[in-house]
Amino acid sequence: MSKLNFEHFKLSNEILKSLKGLGYINPSKVQEEVIPFVLENKDVIVKSQTGSGKTAAFGIPVCEKIDVEEKKPQVLILTPTRELAVQIKEDIFKIGRFKKIRCAAVFGKQPMNLQKSELKQRVHIVVGTPGRTFDHIKRGNLDLEKIKYFILDEADEMLNMGFIDQVKDIINALPKNRVTMLFSATMPEEIERLCKKYMVNPSKIEIHPENVTTDTIEEMYYEVEKDSKFQLLKKIIYTESPNSCILFCNTKDAVDTLLNNMKKSKFSCEAIHGGMDQRDRLETMKRFKEGEFQFLVATDVAARGIHIENITHVINYEVPMEKESYVHRIGRTGRAGNEGKAITFAYNYELKFLKNIKEYIGHDMVKKDTPSEIQVQEGKKDFEYKLKHKVKPKLKNNKLDNEITKIYISAGKKKKIRPGDIVGAISNIDGVYAEDIGIIDVNDTHSYVDILNGKGNLVIRSLHKKNIKGKEVRVQKAVK
Repeated sequence: MSKLNFEHFKLSNEILKSLKGLGYINPSKVQEEVIPFVLENKDVIVKSQTGSGKTAAFGIPVCEKIDVEEKKPQVLILTPTRELAVQIKEDIFKIGRFKKIRCAAVFGKQPMNLQKSELKQRVHIVVGTPGRTFDHIKRGNLDLEKIKYFILDEADEMLNMGFIDQVKDIINALPKNRVTMLFSATMPEEIERLCKKYMVNPSKIEIHPENVTTDTIEEMYYEVEKDSKFQLLKKIIYTESPNSCILFCNTKDAVDTLLNNMKKSKFSCEAIHGGMDQRDRLETMKRFKEGEFQFLVATDVAARGIHIENITHVINYEVPMEKESYVHRIGRTGRAGNEGKAITFAYNYELKFLKNIKEYIGHDMVKKDTPSEIQVQEGKKDFEYKLKHKVKPKLKNNKLDNEITKIYISAGKKKKIRPGDIVGAISNIDGVYAEDIGIIDVNDTHSYVDILNGKGNLVIRSLHKKNIKGKEVRVQKAVK
């Protein structure tokens, strides 16, 4: 852990206040190395594994450098998956909340018009997947004129997913006078060529983890016939009795088959894969995070950018063919100082992939024997008892969430309400000042406002007795 603190970087009070509220005390290694370069507007190439804190490594300095009065986007972040785009948007939102930084996420399988409408408003940072981002650029929805910072996250995954040509098209549309940052777990030749072509004297930063996988994860594997995997899975579930578990498959069809088998066996489970509607994917992840079901069956789409601290087990029902995917998968457990277990099932054909993974991570996994029938029956009793007395996990509530209340106002553009009207009404409340008002979103029929410094209830009570711009409004705590 770094001995530095975030005051060392001479960040603004608004950013420091956010970091303190989020529980950030000392920068991670990647943050310590990257933040100074970005603050000095220098290009950087960063080779760093998942879980190293790289989102904050670029999120903190770009939030610091944003001109909040500028209406056009100043930062563009490209990421390979929708889930990661949403995660980065949330992280940026939290870091820049007191500075009133607005971040929009654009990705496929969400209505284009909704995203176009959001991009028309003042947006400081745009994070998106390559295809949808380029669509918005071509249609004139995303103005790149003021982009000062371009960030390519998970560059190797962009290459693996076939996005690299779209990435190049987007880069060619950006202003030449910009800062470019590239983050990648590995550096294939194609990524190296990309750096040489589009970056100016970049500083290279490589974060060397002591281990590719973390010491908080116990890794093991079972050799099993392909047709016997599900029977073994049931035995492992009963003997391991996971509180919260992700089961990984390589394809959508395999996910669907496993989900159907698990539901027939009455396990509490749902699935997530690339063929699902975006709203359904995000809703499923939310419900899993809140402990509404025990098992998430997933393709690798869930392995990047998803941060859930209470996952006790990861099971590779199918061995990933890419060794890096193994690291990303098992990194979903053993987070935030907790211990976790990573269990891999391998049949004959998959053993060669397992061998490659062992060489990559630099250590062996424990080979386990199939549990005995006695162990299974005893475990099943414990499993069923735990299920009956299951308590939903308590989600962490950081200081920021306690201090900030999002309120809903039942009036928007159609009633000719503007952000200034809302600021005026709230500022007139005794004990509430302009600095207590955060980000304001004015939609057609309603508006959302962040109220800072613990004054949300005061604003809600007071606005019940007032009109805004002569119009009667309903005000309540937002459920959004």
